[in-house]
Amino acid sequence: MSTTNIFTPFTEEELMPKEEKLEVIRKGKQFSIGVPKETCLNERRTCITPDAVQVLVQHGHEIIIEAGAGQGSFFTDLQYSESGARITKDPKEAFGQDLILKINPPTEEEIEFIKPNSYLVSALQINLRDKDYFLKLAEKKVNAIAFEFIVDQYKQLALVRLVGEIAGTVSILYASELLALSNGLMLGGITGVRPAEVVVLGAGIVGEFATKAAIGLGASVRVFDNSLSKLRRLHTLVDSRVPTSIIDPKELSKALRRADVVIGALPRLNMTPIVTEEMVMKMKKGSVIIDITIDNGKVIETSELTTMEDPYVIKHGVIHCGLPNLTSRMPRTTTKAISNFFLSYILNYDEEGGFENMLVRKNDMKQSLYMYKGRHTKKSICDRFGLTYHDINLLIF
Repeated sequence: MSTTNIFTPFTEEELMPKEEKLEVIRKGKQFSIGVPKETCLNERRTCITPDAVQVLVQHGHEIIIEAGAGQGSFFTDLQYSESGARITKDPKEAFGQDLILKINPPTEEEIEFIKPNSYLVSALQINLRDKDYFLKLAEKKVNAIAFEFIVDQYKQLALVRLVGEIAGTVSILYASELLALSNGLMLGGITGVRPAEVVVLGAGIVGEFATKAAIGLGASVRVFDNSLSKLRRLHTLVDSRVPTSIIDPKELSKALRRADVVIGALPRLNMTPIVTEEMVMKMKKGSVIIDITIDNGKVIETSELTTMEDPYVIKHGVIHCGLPNLTSRMPRTTTKAISNFFLSYILNYDEEGGFENMLVRKNDMKQSLYMYKGRHTKKSICDRFGLTYHDINLLIF
């Protein structure tokens, strides 16, 4: 008898036999995480809070934190210990774990403490690095991930955006402080008094939040960028309250002469400053420049790296701040934001079965690496420092 007319709620594909899927039992401990104490640039931030430690410990991870690592962010060793972390006084132990979470890149001495094939997650701050740094790291066969390259499922630089939001706001708050120190001016918001003039160079995330903060304080703001799409986006976000302009030397020079505050928020990977020394010489005495992206290439020619101990220098009568870790001025807020990111970041890897599985399955994970088992995998870095480039897609299948 023919069965072609028999009704069935299943398709032919659904009726085909399939292989049996066995339950995968997870191990109790996933991997060990080391959080060393920051030793460079008077760094006050850290990557993880006690609350995040508690969640990670509950998921089977072992957390080893160097004594005093959270002190700059007002988190005590006791808080970390009560959350389940193990406190060590030996930096070698903190660096000797499967995953190392760090704000600043390790020093040459600290690189010696890292064990082969471990994962290092930190900022890169490429403008502060040299060729020897990458060669030294390669000798340890490290898998290195940079904050600057971490992307999410929407192809956005997730951690750069997060820190950029804070940096943009902090830049205006600190500029306001310096402006009051230099000539007693407020940014604005006082009836009958002309508001201060703020020039923001860059319409990206940092520029956006600097602009919003400056508007909020009552300043008169003007934004410059070479990207029309970024300018259009920012113009829409602030309800067309801010004049925007393509970077034209004559127009920029005119705006700088009137400016009380200049915020440099354009990453300069080609190392060519936008604002020349001649432009700075024509600025008002006592005005303030904050070059936020100085660790990726300075926007203002006269800018130089500064530290938390000596946060600014004065050139041509203009205050210059070149802190590469500006958000360290608000360490607790920044630490909480970074910690929230890394908590979801690590738990996501747990769901995927670990770092190696993520590297195979997720293309965005591959793009966050600048070194895989000691091999240099970022072409921009290799071109800049004369290193041998290896395509990450050929190393991981």
